[in-house]
Amino acid sequence: MAIQKIKGEVVSTGMTDTVVISVKRAISHPIYSKRVFKSKKYMIHAPGAKLSVGDIIEAKLVRPISKNKKWAYIKKTKK
Repeated sequence: MAIQKIKGEVVSTGMTDTVVISVKRAISHPIYSKRVFKSKKYMIHAPGAKLSVGDIIEAKLVRPISKNKKWAYIKKTKK
C-alpha cells in the first residue's frame, strides 16, 4: 500500500508539538456543474518544527498518536 500524504496550509500553531492544517479540494457541484471548494482540518504531529501560520506543509499517515492526531509532519514546501 502506498504512503498516504496530504498537503495543506497551517492555520493554528497554539498547541505543543501539534499544528492544524486546512486541506482544500475542488469538487463539481452536482446540479450547477460549477467548481465548489471544500476544506477539512487535520491535526499534525510536528515536534520541534519551526512552523508559522500560512506555511504550506506535507504530512503522512501514521499510527494514531492521540484521539485526533493520525498524521505526522514531513516537510515544509512553501512559506
